[in-house]
Amino acid sequence: MKRIDKTLLISVIILSLFGLLMIYSSSNIWADYKFHNPYKYLINQGVFLLVGYFLIYIISKIPYPIYKKYSNKILFICIFLLILVLIPGIGTIRNGSRSWFGIGPFGIQPSEFTKLGLIIFTAKYLSNNKIKDIKTSVLPILLIVFLVFGLIMLEPDFGTGVIIVMSVVALLFVSGVNMSFFVKIGILGLIGIIVLVIIAPYRLARITSFLNPWSDPLGSGFQIIQSLYAIGPGGLLGMGLGNSIQKHFYLPEPQTDFIFAIISEELGFMGILIISFLFITIIYHGIKISLNTEDKFGKYLAYGITFSIAFQTILNLMVVTGLIPVTGVTLPFLSYGGSSLLISMTSIGILLNISTYNYK
Repeated sequence: MKRIDKTLLISVIILSLFGLLMIYSSSNIWADYKFHNPYKYLINQGVFLLVGYFLIYIISKIPYPIYKKYSNKILFICIFLLILVLIPGIGTIRNGSRSWFGIGPFGIQPSEFTKLGLIIFTAKYLSNNKIKDIKTSVLPILLIVFLVFGLIMLEPDFGTGVIIVMSVVALLFVSGVNMSFFVKIGILGLIGIIVLVIIAPYRLARITSFLNPWSDPLGSGFQIIQSLYAIGPGGLLGMGLGNSIQKHFYLPEPQTDFIFAIISEELGFMGILIISFLFITIIYHGIKISLNTEDKFGKYLAYGITFSIAFQTILNLMVVTGLIPVTGVTLPFLSYGGSSLLISMTSIGILLNISTYNYK
């Protein structure tokens, strides 16, 4: 009899429901002002959450080897959508990035789907090829990664691009690629970041505001300052659910990338402890599923999905706490955003299916 990893499933359900509660708590003031409906973001996210639970149920029933069979087609569709979204009139500009397909009041981000599509393709590639020579074994996958990263940077969406690159590099690491390769990749990545900063002055402003947010408190440093003002007073138990001060038009759109700041403000250290425990549980069980999987494709696929969720979580928390410059990355299962939530739920559905092959 096959059984899914129930602890993983329960952790995701609790975290996503908690996210729905915090989206309402953090957004109701802004939603009431902008849309005259304090439940606007709650309803939208609730619809996506129901779809997400349905996806988990359906995808957890689909044998994961089927993704290996269609991995090339999945990646091709993802790349095609990345190109399509760049075309004016088709792609929609939001917050300065042409990275959305507008569908009524909702928006779909193809870069989110590409994260999973590239992980599936990389897992298949590594399971079919022995990593002997870097030039012949690793170069082809790197060329595809650079193509995807380049398309995403044209939007631009630096945060998602970084998560994709880091997830693939992590997969290459667990596949046994020589350490010297990662040193070279690190140097190349540093050069790339310098070039990206030079060609886009707003990125330099973000770095400057990261180093000293108070150098431009009403401009580039505004968001991180307001985030720190939210986190600071939280204390042990916080100011109480719904009692955030920063959501009153201080922290811009707090229901999205900076929702962790509102959680810290309202629920304090205990709230942080709870969500940290849930994230650690999800990541631990993802790695456990990977380690218990004998099939190479399933192993790499589970690793890739787990790495992607872990990197995205860490990146978001580092931004919100001022450890790195603002990148515009959502917090999985918690932040407002349909595309991010649906891909996270799809990923969990795949992990759950892989886990059924490990049950004894």
